[in-house]
Formats: sequence, C-alpha cells, structure tokens
Amino acid sequence: MRKFTDWGPAFLVLVATVVALFAAPSMVRKVEFAQTSARVTLARQALEEDDILIRIDQAVRHIAESVSPSVAHIDVRVENRALFASSSGSGWLFDADGHIVTNSHVLRGADRIRVQLNDGRLFEATLVGADPLTDIAVLRLPDVDGLIPATRATGAHPRQGERVFAFGSPFGFKFSMSEGIISGLGREPAGAVAASSGYTNFIQTDAAVNPGNSGGPLVNVRGQVVGMNVAIATGNDSEGTTEGQSAGISFAIPLAVIESVVTQLIDNGEVRRGFLGVNLPRRWDDAQRAGYNGYGVYVPGVSEGGPAELAGLQVGDVITSIDGQTVTGVGVLRSMISTVQPGEKIDLRVWRGGDELLISPVLAEAGAEVTVGSSVLGELQRIGLQFGGNNSVGMGDRPIMSWVFPGSPAVEMGFASGQRIVEVDGEPVRTIGDMTERFVDAGLLVGREVEVLVEELDLDTGETTRQARTLRINR
Repeated sequence: MRKFTDWGPAFLVLVATVVALFAAPSMVRKVEFAQTSARVTLARQALEEDDILIRIDQAVRHIAESVSPSVAHIDVRVENRALFASSSGSGWLFDADGHIVTNSHVLRGADRIRVQLNDGRLFEATLVGADPLTDIAVLRLPDVDGLIPATRATGAHPRQGERVFAFGSPFGFKFSMSEGIISGLGREPAGAVAASSGYTNFIQTDAAVNPGNSGGPLVNVRGQVVGMNVAIATGNDSEGTTEGQSAGISFAIPLAVIESVVTQLIDNGEVRRGFLGVNLPRRWDDAQRAGYNGYGVYVPGVSEGGPAELAGLQVGDVITSIDGQTVTGVGVLRSMISTVQPGEKIDLRVWRGGDELLISPVLAEAGAEVTVGSSVLGELQRIGLQFGGNNSVGMGDRPIMSWVFPGSPAVEMGFASGQRIVEVDGEPVRTIGDMTERFVDAGLLVGREVEVLVEELDLDTGETTRQARTLRINR
C-alpha cells in the first residue's frame, strides 16, 4: 500500500514564517513611530502649557534692555613718532554727569579717546583719572543729555553660584552680552592687573569674556553692576591676562573696589588708601604652621605705633575676615584694606592661640612707598630694570641700575647696568623714591613714554657722560 505525505500544513507554516519575517520589522517601526509621535505630541503640549523658559528668556531680555543703554564702546588711539596704533575696550556710565568707568589698561598710552554709546552717538572723552594699581580709570563725556547710568548693587556681596551677565565689545563686536555664573570669589590671578604689585580680590566667572570686554560691566539678575570685566585665564596663561581668548575663566573687579576708587578719582583726582600696619607673610602656609587650619593671613609683624598695634593686633595672630568677608589670601587682604579710606574703622576677626577675637582698628593713610612706589619698581623690573639691592622704595640711595637683564626690552631702549637716572621728564631725581614719584606723575603706569636722562661712567676715559633715553611700558 502506497504511503502519502501531506505537505499542506508545513507549507502554511513556512509561508507564515516568511510573512512574519518581512512584516514584523515594519510593524515594529510602526509601533516605535507611534510611541515617538506620542512623546513628541506630549512634549510639544507641555512646552505650550509651561512658559518657564519663555519667562527666563523674557527676564534675560529685560536685563539686556536695562543694561545696554549704559554700556560704552571705547576706541583708543596711540600716536607718538612713528608709532600709530589703535585698540578698543568697553566701559559703562557711572552717573548722569557723563562719567564712564573702564579699565586703566584699556587707556594705556592713549592720545585720543573716543566713546560710542549704545544709541550710536560718538563723543571725544577726556581722562579724569586712572589708578593702575586697581586697573580702574574714569572718563568724562562732554555735556550731553540723554545719559542713562547703570544701576549698582551697592552693599551687596556676590555669592558663588549666582547668575551673572558680562557686557562689552569682544573682538570689536560692540554691545555684546554673555551669560555665566559666579565660579569663585577672592581670586588672586597674578597677571590680571596692569601694574605689578596691583590689588586683586577678583570675582571669577565662566561668562564668555574676550579681548574688547575689558572695562565692561558684570551685572546680576536684576541688571545691577556687581563688578567690571578685567581679565581672563587662557590655556597659555592661567594666572590671568588682559589678552588671549576665553577658556571659561574670567575675572572681574568687585563693585566695592570700583566705587571706592571711582568716587575718589572724580572728587579728588587721586586715590587715598587705607593702611593697617602689618607685615605680610612670605610663606603661604604660615598660618597652618602657627596651628590654624582654614582661610586666613598670618601676621608676622606689626608696625610700631600703627593702626594694627594700637588696636591690639599681635605677632602670630591670623586675620580670618574683614567686615564679615573671608580673607582667602594676602592679595585679598591688601585689596580689602586698600578699598577702605583712611580714618575709617574696620572689624577684623582674628584667631589667636585657639581663640577668636574681634579687633577694630582705625586705618591710617598708606604712603607712596607702600602703594605706587612698589608698583613702579615692579613694572621697571618687568621690562628688565632692577634698582638697588632689595628694590626698596624711599631709600636714600641714588637710582642706580644694579642690573639690566640681557635681552630684555630695557636693553633695546638703551639702558645698561651701572647707569644712574638723574632726570625724569625734565625733573631732577636724587633717590629711588624721587624717581618713582616722577614716573607716576609722568604717566608711566598708564603707558606714557617718559624721557629720562641717564649718567654713566666711561671706563676707558674715566669721564662721566649723560644721555637721553625714552622709557615705556609695553601694552
């Protein structure tokens, strides 16, 4: 008997399998598409119903509309002999009288200063005064109407994490705005001020700041100025520089410093600084070596009869805060003291042998040897000139160049070791103190070329000769 095999069911199974293999991916895609479409629909619906981002955008636009009319673009022309150069920076209206605040380094060497306001108006500005130690300068516009000064967060203390906005003209793109947060406080970038030995106590932010932003305002979420852009850290210079491109770290001068300096420049044309009368430690870990663990500055010595000694400060104390603000380092201490005007009282929190004390000295006035003189010598050393054995200011020694660094800009200017400066800007000088004061008066720290007369001994003839030299600090 012949056996018959029924292939029908098997064939149906095979066909069903093939259909499933081809149809399943399509079905899966349809299911995935349906799910994606549902998510998109829900997301769009949520965006339509939730206006939080719209309100954030509106708030940021309000900040721009509030601050931009107070921002200025500054063009600087330098014209001397064969040199013709131009640069730009930023500034902001301090008051309705036409005073504009900017960085001192923006104006360095300027022969002509032109200011453009946000509404397009152009003005020739005059320099009211500059303080290279804090890198702050004040300009004055001619008598004009329609000026809108910036609002300031006077008395407020910025805090880490707060949102801030930087205004200025990065790379010449006028009246730009960038956003970030306060990354840190009390920063001491060594290269962030134009003059050596300058005062630092900077706000650190991650707002995009580039060349051209210098002098522009840094504002909070209420559009109030909390600082002024001064420098950035780059991949090549983490110590802070006024040149280069942003690497997400920028620095701003705190408003308290700005207001103290600017009001004095406007009222008196000069800046008076507080003087506490303490020696500064040479080692960063002196406080820890004394048994204190935390932020603070160790006091290795106090000036006899000075404000610190009269108030009871002693050798071995650690200053931890000034008027409620933490002292994170020597630079911050110097900046806080210098911001307070002579005759004012400050509250010092002091650690002494495990106890915390409150000491309230009344500050005296810092002399030129404490402030400007040391900065002049620092700038001269930066271009290759060293005077005296220890660079002290106010010494009775003659201003003799003890060393001129080979290959330095000073060599290119014609200076040599052993030369003595006998005149600065046509005025005779006899001591290092005389020399530094004349350099300041002649505008050396703000980039002016200064004519000096040097005297040197000709070793071949034994005669003394005098020659004129031009000294300048490069931008």
